[in-house]
Amino acid sequence: MSPRPPRLATRAIILKDNRLLLVNAWAKSANSDLFCAPGGGVDPHKSLPDNLIREVYEETGLTVSVGAPCMVNEFHAPERDFHQVDIYFRCTIEAGETSDTWRDVDDVVTDRRWVTRNEMATLRVKPDSLAAVAWGDIPFFYDPLEPLIR
Repeated sequence: MSPRPPRLATRAIILKDNRLLLVNAWAKSANSDLFCAPGGGVDPHKSLPDNLIREVYEETGLTVSVGAPCMVNEFHAPERDFHQVDIYFRCTIEAGETSDTWRDVDDVVTDRRWVTRNEMATLRVKPDSLAAVAWGDIPFFYDPLEPLIR
């Protein structure tokens, strides 16, 4: 049996008042404290920015405009035949505010946090290069294949 093709996803780098927006990476049922940038899987026949606008709204209630790509990250779980490629874009908030009462349509994202770079260093966050890219230490970065973690 041939392996499944990689899953494509988009993610948003959203900075506001020098704080980065992070969301929980796994549903509460997974008992994981891992955080990541908002975003998710790409629907076919829609542009990457259109997919990202949808995903950010579903997970956070924010309407964003999508700017330039700034990172490609891929991760995998060979034992589950899973490989995902995330394309990160710099985004700007056009409308909305984050709220604890917002409900993700897929019930995955239940925690949204605006964090400073120092606060981010105290959390489990993937990919490891996220802070350096978000705060502009690296203008564009390719983060090669890494193991999927919970």
